[in-house]
Amino acid sequence: MERKSIISFDLDMTLLDHATYQITESAMEAVERLRKHHRIVVASGRDMDNYFSFQFRDQLKPDGIIHMNGTKVTVGEESIYNHFMQKELLTELLQFAKAHELSLGATIDGKDYYTCPDTVRAHDRKKWGDVGRRFGDADALLDMPVRTLAYIGGEDGVKLLEEAFPQMKFPMFAGKVGADAVEKEASKAEGLKRLCEYWGIDIRNTAAFGDSMNDMEILQEAGIGIAMGNGIPELKDAADYVTADIREDGVRKACEHFSWFEKFYMASSDVR
Repeated sequence: MERKSIISFDLDMTLLDHATYQITESAMEAVERLRKHHRIVVASGRDMDNYFSFQFRDQLKPDGIIHMNGTKVTVGEESIYNHFMQKELLTELLQFAKAHELSLGATIDGKDYYTCPDTVRAHDRKKWGDVGRRFGDADALLDMPVRTLAYIGGEDGVKLLEEAFPQMKFPMFAGKVGADAVEKEASKAEGLKRLCEYWGIDIRNTAAFGDSMNDMEILQEAGIGIAMGNGIPELKDAADYVTADIREDGVRKACEHFSWFEKFYMASSDVR
């Protein structure tokens, strides 16, 4: 059956519960049931090909992936879009982070390159325990293809970065313990548009699930935008529909609400 609709999922705290660091059983069941009628997309701030994430990529087996807030888009082994930061901008960001003792960096090819790596270590120990990161010199990023960066820290650091870099956006993670660092023109929404064009699917026949600020644009652009019950208030206010918490089977309940286990097309007029 030709599938002319897309359902897109954020990973962290939409499918993946940080309390267990596993995709919830009900969300995984929902994804499997949806495949019959819809194309499945993962839209994440992560590079889903890196060593922290590929196991979830392989478990979900999506038709397409919007990586790193839309700066990389893949369909299977095919790369359909790539965007990299200019070296001058990257240099300025890293120098600013060092001067203000902020932790900013990226994970590339199984290694972590961050300014102030001790902040990342402390964050990991508090959230997950020792995850065995291998750190390299952040300046090595200047000779690498970098699409986005991640900031680890609180809201004060985000405010400093926003004031210094108006050409960037720093959407905070749902837990307010960090943020993505992305050029303003990049977003998960732009990635969704590229996949719609690739597959010949009307964007009105798309739905997107999310929980944090980097999901704002895609929830607004998709035919139906769904905020998780555990999502941030701003996202819930902007969503077409708010479902239950990740730990209360939110993904499955939204799919049942819209009858997506049976329906082929979805239009925004279906919101109820």
